[in-house]
Amino acid sequence: MNSLSPKDLLPALTLSRLRALNAVMETGSFSAAARRLAVSQATISQQVRDLERALGLDLFRRVANDMMPTPLCQQIYTLSREIEAAGQRIADLLAQHRTLEQGELRIGLGNAMPGMARIRAFQKLCPGVGVKIEMGSWGKIYEAVIEGRVDVAVLPDVPDEPRFRRRQVQSQSVVAIAHPGHPLAGRSEISCAELVSERLIFRTPGSSTQRAVDEAFRTARLSPHATIVLDTRDGVLDAVANALGIGFMWSHGTSRRDGFVPIPCREMRRERADYVFALRSARGPLHEVFFGLAAPGG
Repeated sequence: MNSLSPKDLLPALTLSRLRALNAVMETGSFSAAARRLAVSQATISQQVRDLERALGLDLFRRVANDMMPTPLCQQIYTLSREIEAAGQRIADLLAQHRTLEQGELRIGLGNAMPGMARIRAFQKLCPGVGVKIEMGSWGKIYEAVIEGRVDVAVLPDVPDEPRFRRRQVQSQSVVAIAHPGHPLAGRSEISCAELVSERLIFRTPGSSTQRAVDEAFRTARLSPHATIVLDTRDGVLDAVANALGIGFMWSHGTSRRDGFVPIPCREMRRERADYVFALRSARGPLHEVFFGLAAPGG
């Protein structure tokens, strides 16, 4: 069998030929190797023959229906497997680069903040990446993560479950919010007992804000009556800004500052952590960038 000269040998060791060699070594036949690489058996045979011709030696001996590698073939395989693995790492690196340049990240937010601040930082690092934002109640965004409608989300009180990975962003408490002209607007603190007689604006049951409010009134052994129930935070802010009653929100839940005054409530002072979180099975370079921004103050 004729072989190439030493100076021509290295270019003949193409990745496609080495991948064919590796597949035959690992599956034991040309047909199984072809199925693994999703090519024809003739292609595998040709790749191996071309490699043998370039090396000037036989790499396999056929025994019954199996392809038995020669001792030298086994030595070559050890090195060629490393070459194929390196090629895959290069392909992964290029795919990651392309994703960081042109990909898309779907983000779920229960509150505008602190998620929007993280998105701003994310876009500075990955300006070519598209961002799709889904906003809604705690329950809606929690379901969006589980159902795969969003890749990552930022919510308070995310349960510590094995199916999630999470990282704390900050902590905050729920506060009452009143119109600037309301008699309680100048108070430094109020209690649930004072609030129970006011016109109250509540959120729907799927809201984390409402869960905290309900817990506070239960602790105070009070049964408040809501005059208005809204399904969005912005709806509550607009209702308060129009002097329709006293509402509630997370203390750092929005960057908006007009139309309302926050008032700490004694029974609602317990701070709760906000987390960026995702399913453990949902991983990718964009996920890692967003998680990397999620440290407090990061």
